[in-house]
Amino acid sequence: MDKKTYYVCVAVATVWTSYDSSREIDDNAISFPVKLDKWLEQLTYTRRLELCEKNLVQTQLLLGEEVYVTEMKGKWAKIVIPSQFSSKDERGYPGWIPFHQLISQAEYFPLNKPTAVVSAAIATLHLAEEALQISYQTHLPLLKEDKEWLEVQTPVGSGRIKRQDAVVIEDRNRKVKGTGDMIIAAGEQFLNLPYLWGGMSAWGYDCSGFAYATHKANGYLIPRDATDQARQGKEVGLDSIQPGDLLFFAYEKGEGSIHHVGIYYGKGKMLHSPKTGKTVELIELKGTLYEEELCAARRYY
Repeated sequence: MDKKTYYVCVAVATVWTSYDSSREIDDNAISFPVKLDKWLEQLTYTRRLELCEKNLVQTQLLLGEEVYVTEMKGKWAKIVIPSQFSSKDERGYPGWIPFHQLISQAEYFPLNKPTAVVSAAIATLHLAEEALQISYQTHLPLLKEDKEWLEVQTPVGSGRIKRQDAVVIEDRNRKVKGTGDMIIAAGEQFLNLPYLWGGMSAWGYDCSGFAYATHKANGYLIPRDATDQARQGKEVGLDSIQPGDLLFFAYEKGEGSIHHVGIYYGKGKMLHSPKTGKTVELIELKGTLYEEELCAARRYY
């Protein structure tokens, strides 16, 4: 089928490697609406690790994000994500999503209109008949505002979020962008958040998802995966790194393939989302395996 534009109509949609990747324990992640808290509560360490080791999950999407549907298989849609750059597909990051988590709505996201961007880790979206928890960096068109509330357009109707939980940007191409220190500040609020393979929301990030979100919060749209992130941006010498730079780590003491990315914090420290079973943390690089594996740095700000 020709690609057709759809929008995500759940708070967080997990994008699976194949139409048959999800397990019975993942039913709360593929439902409408999704039940993220229940899903994550049920996942033991082993079942979380399977998301990575069995290559079940690719990435995630937030409410209102745009995708192109390229194929259907039963109740599943094969998609590409134009806002997540990837060497896997020049059109955007590829994967599969339950079709009922998408909605077709022409002109949903008008260009160059004010947008409400969730700045709290998790905000409450008040719809006509229900309240929905939505993630950091959810972008929704602004309809009107007052001192307390922002009224926004969503794929499932208009709703309201507390002004204190979001910032308003005048257009999607943000002319004023953040500094390296602001990228770090965006990440610090997620200290102690459990790692989630493929994670792209405030319910859990993987290493490159964490880098992606902190940059997106400051007006920089960078590639989705660490290997692609290491190919773009401005190359920085390892003796010239500054706070906010991305640090890349490779197997075989830095000589092999890249497997991890973190954000340089300054003073020899790194802010990162390490791996399944751990949480977002701030560490000293000296004396760690990361010090041995550090192979490259890139600057996007």
